[in-house]
Amino acid sequence: MGDRQYGIDNKQVLQYAEDIKGVFDTGMEIAVVVGGGNIFRGLSAEKSGMERAQADYMGMLATVINCMALQNALESIGVETRLQSAIKMEQICEPYIRRRAMHQLAERKVVIFGAGTGNPYFTTDTAASLRAIEIKADVVLKGTRVDGIYSADPEKDPTATKYTEISFQEVYDKGLNVMDMTAITLCQENNLPIIVFDMNQPGNFMKIARGEAIGTLVK
Repeated sequence: MGDRQYGIDNKQVLQYAEDIKGVFDTGMEIAVVVGGGNIFRGLSAEKSGMERAQADYMGMLATVINCMALQNALESIGVETRLQSAIKMEQICEPYIRRRAMHQLAERKVVIFGAGTGNPYFTTDTAASLRAIEIKADVVLKGTRVDGIYSADPEKDPTATKYTEISFQEVYDKGLNVMDMTAITLCQENNLPIIVFDMNQPGNFMKIARGEAIGTLVK
C-alpha cells in the first residue's frame, strides 16, 4: 500500500516488480506468495466479532487482488507470469497444481501463488513456507518493512538490536516475531533457510541474490 492507509499503491507495486525482474533476468527461478493485509486482515476482523474462518477466507480473496496487481506490474515490464490460486477462480487465475508450477518455473516464468494455503487458520507466511518446500526452493525471502529481525519491535523500541544470523531454536526460545510458528516449524523441519529483509528498499532483493549480507538469516 506504499504511503497509503489501505489499498494498492501502483508505484510501490511497480518497484517490487522491477526488483523481481532484476533478479529474474540473472536466470534465477522466482515464485512469490503475496499477503492481503493492505486490503483485509482476517485476524483483525476476528477481533471485531467476525467468525474466524469467514474472515480468513475474505483475507485469502484479498491476497488474490494483490497478486493480480503484481502480475499486471510484472507483465507491464516484460516478465511473463503465471498466477495460481489455492481457491479456484478460473476466470482470473489457474488452480494451484504443484507440478504445473514447477514446470512453469522451468519455462522461465515468475509464478505467483494466491489465496494462501486455501485453508482458514493458516497465514500467508505458512503458505510461503509450504509452497517453497513443495517446489523445492533454496530459500524463503520474507519481505517486510524492517531490515531484519530485532530483539524487539524497532518501530516501538529504540533500544532493539538487530540479528544478522540466528537459529530456528533461538527464534523459538526468544519468542521473536519473525513469521508465525507454523511457518517457522515447516522451514526448520525441512532445513529451509529464511532471510528476513526490507522489501521497500530498492535493490535489496538483488543484493541478497548476489550473496550480500542483507537482513537476517534464519537457519
